[in-house]
Amino acid sequence: MRYFPTFMQLRERRVLVAGGGETALRKGRLLAKAGADLVFVAPAMDADLIAAFPSAAFIKRGFEPDDLSGARLVFAANDDEELDRSIVEAARAAGVPANAVDQPDLCDFITPSIVDRGDVVVAISTAGSAPVLGRSLRARIEALLPQRMSDLAALARAFRPAVAARIAGGPARRRFWERVFSGPVAERALAGDAPGAREAMVRALNAPQTEDEAGVVHIVGAGPGDPELLTLKALRILQEADVVLHDNLVDDAILELVRRDADRIYVGKKKSDHSLPQSEIGELMIRLAQEGKRVVRLKGGDPFVFGRGGEELEALRAAGVDAFVVPGVTAALGCAAETGAPLTHRDHAQSVTFVTGHAAGGGSPDIDWAALASPAMTLVFYMSVSTADDIARNLIAHGRAGSTPVAIVENGSRANQKIVKGALRDLPGLVKAGEVKGPAIVLVGDVAQFADGRGLLDLVDQSTERPAAIFERAYA
Repeated sequence: MRYFPTFMQLRERRVLVAGGGETALRKGRLLAKAGADLVFVAPAMDADLIAAFPSAAFIKRGFEPDDLSGARLVFAANDDEELDRSIVEAARAAGVPANAVDQPDLCDFITPSIVDRGDVVVAISTAGSAPVLGRSLRARIEALLPQRMSDLAALARAFRPAVAARIAGGPARRRFWERVFSGPVAERALAGDAPGAREAMVRALNAPQTEDEAGVVHIVGAGPGDPELLTLKALRILQEADVVLHDNLVDDAILELVRRDADRIYVGKKKSDHSLPQSEIGELMIRLAQEGKRVVRLKGGDPFVFGRGGEELEALRAAGVDAFVVPGVTAALGCAAETGAPLTHRDHAQSVTFVTGHAAGGGSPDIDWAALASPAMTLVFYMSVSTADDIARNLIAHGRAGSTPVAIVENGSRANQKIVKGALRDLPGLVKAGEVKGPAIVLVGDVAQFADGRGLLDLVDQSTERPAAIFERAYA
């Protein structure tokens, strides 16, 4: 490596910044976060610079070597190579490490790209050869490192004396901290539950140190299919999991993001085909957590929108298992975005309702159809391919116009996505002509007219069946 990485204590230490413009402002902001005692020197100072650092000292003249007296570091930030070189030479003569901003050949040290999480700081350096690459790497790490990591570090700092007094050093203390940073204490801290994290920390500290590590379950929404629609929190948890229980709506590309050595258990459900009954899924999650594992229950879409996440959370909490929910982009939102059809619109829809397309036994649900007949409402039917006939008939019978636009989105956001659109009266024909098998959602309402997709007549032209066979279930 060309540079030795180190972190320097600058709190209440004098740091000289030679410059009075935008470059000096950027460096000053970074140094202020570290608590440095800032001194700026330049013949002219931007008003923004002075306003940004009310407690700093400003010397409005050219740099002089005596300005280096007592300085821990100096930054030459004039965007003038000759001037900055002279400042660096004076600093070296005075024994003060110097940095000429964006001029690595003049630097005794360089400032890396930084990911700042309070006490947790990640620094990325490319030795000054590719600053843009450094910023790109920083963006990736920013996405993976939880925002509340500083809270977890602060909690650990607060308990360090107690841990040192309670647990002997060496492997025992190391194992304790490993359990803290991978178990319920960390999960509560990262979820923003500071009181719960402290309580969990006290319990962990007071428990016999031979006690098995407690497990945890995360019920995670995988979104509609596109891996890039995963939340950052979902991605982090997938990469920390010991075991992942996933259903058939989770795309293989998302499973590729799971930690390589994690166990993967398929517990998917299709109509009349459940690989594992719901009660057994709950029992499996509880048993795995009680074994001390970090368990992820990975569901397509959002676990709290027709995903039975509520039932699973209830079962876990009843068993005394720490459980957390990570929301996902639900199918309605993801598919609407893919089609270009807004779910609400000032001119066309003032409300949106999510509706399940089938009941617990697999048939049509018992719905207040009259309440769904408003023309100013967007309806989103989940799991509705097999009940499209009943949906169209009931909506029209209760006052929804047969000409109401509809759009069917199959495999939304995935590579094999299919979108067909038409009128409510032709919904069964759209399903048939479009060869829609599912998983799919059905959008009903004026906003569906904005959806990208093929219409029924286009589908009929491509069909080998008689048009009448496709239209035979249409309604007036």
